[in-house]
Amino acid sequence: MAGAEIVGPVRYVAGMAEFILVAGAWLGSWAWDEVVPDLRAAGHGAHPLTLSGLAEKRGVPAGLRTHVQDIVGEVERLDLHDVILVGHSYSGIPVGQAAERIGDRLARVVFVDSNIPADGESFVSAWPDGRAMVEASIAENGGFWAPLTAADYEGQGLTGEQIARIVGGSTPHPGATLTEPAVLERPLGELPATYVKCLLDGDRPSDDVAELLTGERWRLVEMDTGHWPMFSRPRELARILLDAAAA
Repeated sequence: MAGAEIVGPVRYVAGMAEFILVAGAWLGSWAWDEVVPDLRAAGHGAHPLTLSGLAEKRGVPAGLRTHVQDIVGEVERLDLHDVILVGHSYSGIPVGQAAERIGDRLARVVFVDSNIPADGESFVSAWPDGRAMVEASIAENGGFWAPLTAADYEGQGLTGEQIARIVGGSTPHPGATLTEPAVLERPLGELPATYVKCLLDGDRPSDDVAELLTGERWRLVEMDTGHWPMFSRPRELARILLDAAAA
């Protein structure tokens, strides 16, 4: 789905899904504030989740396994079924691992312009062009990846107000979550998944995602916006998530 922000009434989708929404690096559950109302208005459950060490959970020690358990634990704590796990950016890595751990509670995974896990690989090892930059930031900032500055968000379809909100709400990201390797028990291609590609952040998915999209269980949706669509196009993103619930 590409094009302008859609602002009409949200279509009701038969059958209730439970969305677990996990934002990327530096962000907390607050990042989904403009997406959640449309999901709930359509009759679904929406549960934005802050991962350990971030936002209101700042100071809680965290590695990648911690973040996977944060997601699995939330599903189990709330006793959710028909779960749609939504992972944005970095959080696609723990979300992809959590998806195979919640068994038949899972309905679908939605990766929003995100990284995806590869067995034995970490966030930094899967991002060779940025590895040195991220590792240097972690070393210089007491074990944390420093948040981006306002200038880093230019060209991503965000207003000045939206950029200020993201920068103001961001907290340093626990470095261990970026260097600890993922553990997958089965191929990602076996999961029912939607991949949302934000075109201002590159006009095509990464090679590993492109390969998965050739399978029968993955589908691609495009958005004509930048890497943070929950801020730049929240209602359009909500509609994509509702479509995933109906898939």
